[in-house]
Amino acid sequence: MLAYGFYEPSVRKWSDIHSVAEWFETLNIPLPLLNAYLCASIESVGVVLLILGLLTRWISLPLSAVMVVAILSVHLSNGFSATDGGFEIPLYYLLFLGVLCAFGAGKISVDYFLFEKKKPSSCMP
Repeated sequence: MLAYGFYEPSVRKWSDIHSVAEWFETLNIPLPLLNAYLCASIESVGVVLLILGLLTRWISLPLSAVMVVAILSVHLSNGFSATDGGFEIPLYYLLFLGVLCAFGAGKISVDYFLFEKKKPSSCMP
């Protein structure tokens, strides 16, 4: 579910990246074209990795940075409520990303099969 929340914004950014850069410029985001590409790339890669449960902890960090910038530059001035364009939904995403960063994707993930399954489950024989 969290991956889908990044899918549509990513697709919209890639559909007209130069308009996104112009919008970023109005928000006083430095290097707007570079940051538009960076944001769209992070979101696109994030969608794939979150769906697979691959490198979940690592991708949660740049996605969290995207959410912090979104909250501070766009949503905060609209208040909390999502119905008013507030920071409610990005805050939820940020909290979910924090959980993924702290605890990983869980047993039904590529991360688990690549990294966790090989660890011994206990020190006791």
